[in-house]
Amino acid sequence: MHHLIEEKLRRLRIRCRRPVEHLLSGEYHSVFKGRGIEFDELRKYEFGDDVRAIDWRSLARSGEPYIRRYIEEREQAFILAIDISASEGFGSGERRKLDAAHETAALLAWSAARNNDRVGLLLFTSEVELFIPPSRGRRHVLRIISELVEFTPKNRGTDITAAIEFIGKVTSKRGIVFLVSDFLCDDYGESIKVLARRHDFTAVRVVDPAERKIPAGGLIEMRDAETGLQRLIDADISRELNAANPGSDFQGVCQEAEIDWFEIGPDVDCVEALSSYFRARHRRIADETGG
Repeated sequence: MHHLIEEKLRRLRIRCRRPVEHLLSGEYHSVFKGRGIEFDELRKYEFGDDVRAIDWRSLARSGEPYIRRYIEEREQAFILAIDISASEGFGSGERRKLDAAHETAALLAWSAARNNDRVGLLLFTSEVELFIPPSRGRRHVLRIISELVEFTPKNRGTDITAAIEFIGKVTSKRGIVFLVSDFLCDDYGESIKVLARRHDFTAVRVVDPAERKIPAGGLIEMRDAETGLQRLIDADISRELNAANPGSDFQGVCQEAEIDWFEIGPDVDCVEALSSYFRARHRRIADETGG
């Protein structure tokens, strides 16, 4: 068993290294420079300075060009909150949902670390099972990735609200939070809104291809991976209930909380999913700022 874990870790590191070095770390930086830009000083314009940085009010007052100098606060806390409940172990093919979550988390951890952000990890089920406080360094990221692959949860259920409340307790400054889950639970909408007000928050939903192919109507037999119970569900009624209950409607929750989200899965190229998300976010930021 130990040999299998070591081999999985080795493959994961190899799989992540090239896209992070050549693509994702740069795209991460372009969208998570964040709000950490603050004014430093006014100084006289020197040949070669960017004319866009000239402070025109100072020029009008003194007749001499000055530029506004800013400093970028790169020290941000980046927290990966990963759902490791029993439903994440489902996979209709060779890979499980949890494998896609591991790969995406590893790509994000390395990208954040290469941009000098402090990286932390939270693993949760129906309770918080593990928390590694944000820190820097290659060894720290290797520890995070090792815990992702090796950790065995004690519980099978899911409580997203408990995970979010824990993040609120252990963070004092605004940071970056990615929550990776299949979101197969209810009543997490309000807690997501609270987290989104305090942090730059992105939700990542993990979906297996078989879960996208639920029949349009009729009775279907479902087995709950977290409780082990089997029951018949009317697909039409289930959709109606989801529409009436925003707390169980993932996209509706994200839209109401005004947070970014994207999907991954065992059949999805995680590098391309992340890159597409970064590009879309970069375009939106550029549109909002006129940049």
